Amino acid sequence: MFTLGPLGFAAPWLLVALVALPILWLLLRAVPPAPIRRRFPGVALLLGLKDEEAETDKTPWWLLLLRTLAIGALILGFAGPVLNPEERGAGSGPLLIAVDGGWADARDWPERQARIEALVEEAGARGRPVALVRLSDRPEQVAFQTAEAWAGRAAGLRPQAWAPGDFSAWAAALPEGRFETVWLSDGLAHPGRAALVEALRARGDLRVIETARPVIALHPAIHAEGQVSVAASRVPAGAPVTVDVLAQGPDPSGVERDLGRVTLAFAAGANRAEAAIDLPPELRNRITRFVLEGARTAGSVSLADDSLKRRKVALVRSGADQETLQLLSPMHYLRQALAPTADLIEASLADSLLASPDVVILADVAEISGQERTALTEWVQKGGLLLRFAGPVLAASDVSRIEEDPLLPVRLRQGGRTVGGAMSWGEPKALAPFPEGSPFFGLVPPADVVVRQQVLAQPDPDLAERTIAALEDGTPLMTRKVMGAGQVVLVHVTANAEWSSLPLSGLFVQMLERLAVSTRPAAPEAGDLAGQIWAPEVVLDAWGQTAEAGELPGVEGEVLARAIAEGPTPATPPGLYAGADRRVALNVIGAGTVLEPAVWPAGVPVDRLEARAARPLKGELLTLATVLLLLDVLAALWLAGRLRGLSRGATAVLALALVAGAPQGLRAQEAAGAPAADPGAEEFALKATGAVVLAYVLTGDRKVDEMSRAGLLGLSDKLWQRTSIEPTMPMGVNIETDELAFFPFLYWPVVAGAAQPSEAAYAKLNQYLRTGGMILFDTRDADLAGFGGGTTPEGQALQVIAAGLDIPPLEPMPPDHVLTRTFYLLQDFPGRHQGGQVWVEASPDAAAQAAEGMPFRNLNDGVTPVVIGGADWASAWATDDIGMPLVQIGRGFAGEQQREISYRFGINLIMHVLTGNYKSDQVHVPALLERLGQ
Repeated sequence: MFTLGPLGFAAPWLLVALVALPILWLLLRAVPPAPIRRRFPGVALLLGLKDEEAETDKTPWWLLLLRTLAIGALILGFAGPVLNPEERGAGSGPLLIAVDGGWADARDWPERQARIEALVEEAGARGRPVALVRLSDRPEQVAFQTAEAWAGRAAGLRPQAWAPGDFSAWAAALPEGRFETVWLSDGLAHPGRAALVEALRARGDLRVIETARPVIALHPAIHAEGQVSVAASRVPAGAPVTVDVLAQGPDPSGVERDLGRVTLAFAAGANRAEAAIDLPPELRNRITRFVLEGARTAGSVSLADDSLKRRKVALVRSGADQETLQLLSPMHYLRQALAPTADLIEASLADSLLASPDVVILADVAEISGQERTALTEWVQKGGLLLRFAGPVLAASDVSRIEEDPLLPVRLRQGGRTVGGAMSWGEPKALAPFPEGSPFFGLVPPADVVVRQQVLAQPDPDLAERTIAALEDGTPLMTRKVMGAGQVVLVHVTANAEWSSLPLSGLFVQMLERLAVSTRPAAPEAGDLAGQIWAPEVVLDAWGQTAEAGELPGVEGEVLARAIAEGPTPATPPGLYAGADRRVALNVIGAGTVLEPAVWPAGVPVDRLEARAARPLKGELLTLATVLLLLDVLAALWLAGRLRGLSRGATAVLALALVAGAPQGLRAQEAAGAPAADPGAEEFALKATGAVVLAYVLTGDRKVDEMSRAGLLGLSDKLWQRTSIEPTMPMGVNIETDELAFFPFLYWPVVAGAAQPSEAAYAKLNQYLRTGGMILFDTRDADLAGFGGGTTPEGQALQVIAAGLDIPPLEPMPPDHVLTRTFYLLQDFPGRHQGGQVWVEASPDAAAQAAEGMPFRNLNDGVTPVVIGGADWASAWATDDIGMPLVQIGRGFAGEQQREISYRFGINLIMHVLTGNYKSDQVHVPALLERLGQ
């Protein structure tokens, strides 16, 4: 195809005929129009006379121009012009299609997949062998095969949840010989790109396809000074733009919700933006992930781990400690170690338990009263951690001497042990290396940490099993016992420096972290992860959706630390990894990740993925040529005088008839002077009536409208798959201007503060409800207000909207309503929320009585015009254009089951509105058969 700017020509050789247009101009100008013959007797007197100066009449210039334009339009039309033609290479050798295939490709993967399929199809038409590689995979030898062999595999190709590795490794996997390469790049710079580009150019032509859409990625959140700070990067840096970051996590009922929101503002030319989310500890500790709103890539999701959560730690001290100097108080050392990483509660034991702490620390507390003991035991059994420190009070008491105290992990000896003193024969004891089963395994005890005095444990059979730290002579230093879902830990030395130097060392803080007493408000270091096997719990896909890790193997701490520093790999996919004492998030984008745009050599052509669609212009040009030729006919008749005998009206009618006969000519009503129909309204009507269309009410809130469209799109797909109903794309409806009668079903998401419809809109809505239409009002507030309660802004907005509607009496949906069985048998009707009430038209009093022999009441024989609820069904139904869910529902299998029941409710709704009383009539079949048999 020959291209000339944005125009391409399928048959460019026909353009040579344009050279003949000047010749045609001269010929037409030389040939005058036909003369007009008139019989005049006086002409006989002129016979025999000669005119020495003859002047030939000429064709008018405007007629010449008309004919020249008509012939030129014909030539251009038959040359096959195409606006924005797709560039197609004319190569005949092997074709290598390389796609980065990382997380950044997920933002426009359908377009990339369509381009890959088009390239494979084109290569197959030319008989070219094809090889397709995803550069985010491990390098392997590239082998060319037939296009047919790649057709199915190309359709199933998916991006990976990590970035491509070093491209230079792929250079060694390239085959020898000449071949052409088309590289679909994600637009980001990756290591080794220059080496691979050089290797590909050495083997043939290289063409790059990139998207113009920017890449926006979210860095891990950081907790500092009581606030959570989030940051995002973008490539390329362009005009000012704002993006919203959502903090998501479960509410007290376990349903995933948006717990916080912050707006990041990128300045002009800036590639990084930061902001802080100020959340109370209760909400902050519930956050499981941060998400860039509107972006669907693994890089737009940042999973939150234990480093973001600050535990509530209750410090309970003995009465003897209250009069102690600050540097001698055990509480002083605990405050210094825990204050930067935990929320401290200092109160009595009873008051501390009322605050639901995560950890309770008893510093040299021996006796616990009866009520406090009962409450503390229940709290530990429910999952609490009780950490106790020894001291003079505990050593002098008789607690856990003969029988083991339930709130101590071991039995204790009377008194204590003193080493390294004036009355002792031994030297202060150092710590022994931590055994493999200990939570402290991997930590290296400093040589200057010694123990001078301690409380000894009785040598019981289970002492070795409960010892998690010991001195170099084997004496237990720290013991632990599991108690229900919680545990009790005893440190056999004091929390101050009186008995040991342990509280003065950094090891003390690390041991508290390993016990999950405190959390480090930063990414874990390599030393914190070493020496453990980290099991993946949750993994991310390329679109940022979470899934159970399944049977993925555990990862060594050193390998996980390298992945956190350098980025995920196929062996360490992004997700949450659990160790013995904490969970660590491995995100696609790390705290120090820098995004840079890809830079290509000057000789490599770069095409845009978002190429404008090719538009053939042959029809338009041939239509123009036909109209011009018809006008030429009229002009020739007029110049020849053939139209002078006709009236002006007849001439106009002839002209209009000729023009109307042309393809795509004027419409009859426009030619007659009648007002033309609104093309937008006509197009709206054609789209709405061509097939079954699910519609939603436009609220003016862009995010709500987009979610409504995505929800009805997902529901339409399920109807296609499971029923005989085949809806087309959902449509948004403006209740003020659009016709409602085209749609059997309207989804109306209620938005707080929405304006009341006009009188004309109310008239249309009431007519719609009276003539068989159904409106599903969704307050999206989990039915907190209840129908008509008005206790939420959405409930109040629903009251305002419903004030002018002719809504029949409503009732909660009875268990034998026809909506519970139109397609699926249902008793629950969840959306994103569950447990709320659904309201439908109330049955008449006579229908409340069960008919004899009927399995169901003769109830709601018609279609209920109004359904009201607050379950946020659109979010549960919502999918993107490739069918992937947009909103997470619940947790794991239970959440997907809730989404499935939500789909079934939507299918029942549409079947109900389309089939009317069909399902309700089925309950009368036994009675009808009985009557027919009489």
